[in-house]
Amino acid sequence: MLPSLTVKRGLSLSSRAAPTLRASARLPVMARATLRTSAILAEDAKTGLYDFHVKHGAKMVPFGGYSMPLTYEGVGQVASHKHVREHAGLFDVGHMVQHMFEGPTALRFLQHLTPSSLTSLEPFSSTLSVLLSKEGGILDDLIITKHNDESFYVVTNAGRRTEDLAWITEQLKEWNEKHKAEGETKHRVLEGRGLVALQGPSSAEVLRKLVPSDFDLNTLTFGKSAFVQVAGVDCHVARGGYTGEDGFEISIPSAATEKVTEALLNDSEVQMAGLAARDSLRLEAGMCLYGHDLDESVSPIEGALAWCVGKDRRAAADFLGAERVLRELKEGPPRRRVGILVAAGSPAREGAKVFAEDGTTEIGRVTSGIPSPTLGKNIAMALVKNGYHKKDTPLRVEVRNKMREAQVTRLPFVPNKFFRG
Repeated sequence: MLPSLTVKRGLSLSSRAAPTLRASARLPVMARATLRTSAILAEDAKTGLYDFHVKHGAKMVPFGGYSMPLTYEGVGQVASHKHVREHAGLFDVGHMVQHMFEGPTALRFLQHLTPSSLTSLEPFSSTLSVLLSKEGGILDDLIITKHNDESFYVVTNAGRRTEDLAWITEQLKEWNEKHKAEGETKHRVLEGRGLVALQGPSSAEVLRKLVPSDFDLNTLTFGKSAFVQVAGVDCHVARGGYTGEDGFEISIPSAATEKVTEALLNDSEVQMAGLAARDSLRLEAGMCLYGHDLDESVSPIEGALAWCVGKDRRAAADFLGAERVLRELKEGPPRRRVGILVAAGSPAREGAKVFAEDGTTEIGRVTSGIPSPTLGKNIAMALVKNGYHKKDTPLRVEVRNKMREAQVTRLPFVPNKFFRG
């Protein structure tokens, strides 16, 4: 059990309480995502750390409707990437959309929107999930954190804010009309909270210095969260992240966001890190970026996310899009997301065509691709025709009008180092 002095299980998230949690001149995939998504916020909205980033020499770029740091002065993308892999990097993720779903039917409502098994999820535990359309396509990927059966914290992507909120509002209205007698589900968006991600092998060592001495970080394993003071500020700390490394996502009251961020950065192990490093780290970890590796045409089975579909949910078949999802589980999907290694030379970028070994049979396209700073190889993720997804399958990728040898490989490209106790 987590220490009762520092873990306040009874707290309820509100606009004043904490949520849980998510190299070259050419912008990385993440910095280009706004081209494919929309947001109801004004162009270049700012997180609570905007001035902090500018003060620390950040190059700011538009992303998900916000002005976000791409890199920081004096630290290139590759150097920043390696620092996270070897030490600790600090990311501002305050642009993400934070929601609360509460009420007697909140669990069932979220299980209507997603294929996840939430009944068996323990309190203060999280799961990756997908928001599905009626046709079984992925509207967004998200993190669901269960506080109890009637209270859930959900994080969705900034770039899908308009679409997600419209969909949730529509579905919630129908749901509450149908389940009024059982008790309505209430939804609200949490605005103004700071959210930072401390990622890397030194993360626990860094954070341990800033939490109360009677709080044991080892009890906070991957996917778990707790309310705890950080640098004297009441925060919500979740173990996890978007890099494949051990790390924490820390939700902070708006007035104290800069204070806590500064306290974390004061440790010599920590450097600020931006979108450029975040993109290469997540791709090495085999993690998807919505609008690129996933979109409304892709099902969770095609997206290699079948594990998100709980066994009890498969049996009940009561979630949106269940017909397509269950059919593809049984018969196989028409295409699959895979990892590929591409021969030396220019990397295969998003949109590059993928062919069978014969070099003439087109079977798919690259969705994300980079030269891997950790492996020193060209890596990519792609959606390919079913049957070409097995490990070691030889392929060809068209890069700058030339065919390059490639091979399917297991994901993640770099082994994840999540702390599981």
